[in-house]
Amino acid sequence: MNELIKVSTNENDEQLVSGRELHGFLEVATEYKKWFSRMTEYGFVENEDFIRVTQKCPTLGGVQNITDHLMKLDMAKEISMIQRSEKGKQARHYFLQVEKAWNNPEMVVQRALKIQTRKVKALQMENAELKPKALFADSVSASHTSILVGDLAKLIKQNGVDIGARRLFKWLREKGYLIKRKGTDWNMPTQKSMDLGLFEVKETVVSHSDGHTSINKTPKVTGKGQV
Repeated sequence: MNELIKVSTNENDEQLVSGRELHGFLEVATEYKKWFSRMTEYGFVENEDFIRVTQKCPTLGGVQNITDHLMKLDMAKEISMIQRSEKGKQARHYFLQVEKAWNNPEMVVQRALKIQTRKVKALQMENAELKPKALFADSVSASHTSILVGDLAKLIKQNGVDIGARRLFKWLREKGYLIKRKGTDWNMPTQKSMDLGLFEVKETVVSHSDGHTSINKTPKVTGKGQV
């Protein structure tokens, strides 16, 4: 079939026709803006039957923004018929042929295969992106070993996020996982993070030279917390 007027498709597999191209083919004497406005009075609805688009077109004075409209094939057919001209009949007949070819069983199967291929490729890309994260999450969530916040910062950095222990401590405090109030509990897990099983506190008894003992508390991140 000779292409009288370009017919494109969108992501929903709907056939679209440029209003300006159709206006030019129909050889309408009225300027495009007034003509299209008059055509919409036949009941066509924006964002249902057509969408408004803006294109940059070079002119003698530089670049000018030109408004166009991408209309669905049914609208293009009806507008062609409304013209009541030989060009209108020719355009309508052409659109009917395009529609017939589009709905041919062989073409329907081809489009279905293309859609399925796009979906498979999208899933493959998504899986490739998520696989390293999933392996990391599985390994740490299965672990019964809690680690220091500084060690977690190293793990995160190895997985592509540039962060150190100091910045991670700050982030955990800001997000409410560690206590940010200065004092003996500073940098200790909040009740929320303890209830969620994200942290635990390691207590170490320290013996001093004068004979007294003290207890050092260190926050450690559980496997769940590492995820």
